[in-house]
Amino acid sequence: MIRPFPRRGEGLRDTTAAPVERADARRNREIVLRTAARLFAEDGPDVSLGLVARRAGVGAGTVYRHFPSKDVLVEAVLADHVENLVAAADRWATRAAPGDALLGFLFEVIEKSTGRRHLCDALTADRSWPHAVLAAASRRFHEALDRLLRNAKRAGAVNADVRVDDLIALGVGGAALRSAHRDRARGTRLVWLLLDGLRAAPVTKDGSLRDTVPRDRHGTAGHCLECGTRLHVRATGRPPRYCGPTCRQRARRRRAAGMIDPR
Repeated sequence: MIRPFPRRGEGLRDTTAAPVERADARRNREIVLRTAARLFAEDGPDVSLGLVARRAGVGAGTVYRHFPSKDVLVEAVLADHVENLVAAADRWATRAAPGDALLGFLFEVIEKSTGRRHLCDALTADRSWPHAVLAAASRRFHEALDRLLRNAKRAGAVNADVRVDDLIALGVGGAALRSAHRDRARGTRLVWLLLDGLRAAPVTKDGSLRDTVPRDRHGTAGHCLECGTRLHVRATGRPPRYCGPTCRQRARRRRAAGMIDPR
């Protein structure tokens, strides 16, 4: 039987209701995902789905509709974190020289992973990881990291024997170091000392010559105290501490709040 032509307004309501519901569902899923990521980082992945629902301001049914079990939610949080890192790798590849892109990306990985020990533990726990979603995200992360490494090697910017698994281990260790150090600036300096060790040694006629790269008196090893970006250090004048006014202002606000050592 041919369906009668809809009355005036009927078709409009039918075609607009579904997209609104889908948009609401996507928004609720993002809210639950962000809330779960924050709670897992603070208290570990053992927090209940009920607590996630209350903190997200949604009903328990909404959480279960998108994430039927705790493992599904933990995997989604981990995969979302890894996908964000993949996007960061692509940004670094387009905005910096190969060596700086690799080291800058590694620093961002460490920065974003610092304080997320519980999530890192979840990756290594006996939960039959990885599932399909996390496995796909991890594969893209390895591919992005491998591209950055190959580009840096072709440019002669890093040691030829460095491997991707070395970089992953360095990222885990760097995040642990940043979390353990109470002084943010000194923790940043130590992380950059680790990363600088990846750089290819300069070729000189005399192997006993000392490194002539200038180091500033604040111990940043030529990197911004706030974001870690490599700085252009002039031969004369006061050595820079920050890459620009944004990081300088951010550090000033942090000092005013008593969050870092003002020295």
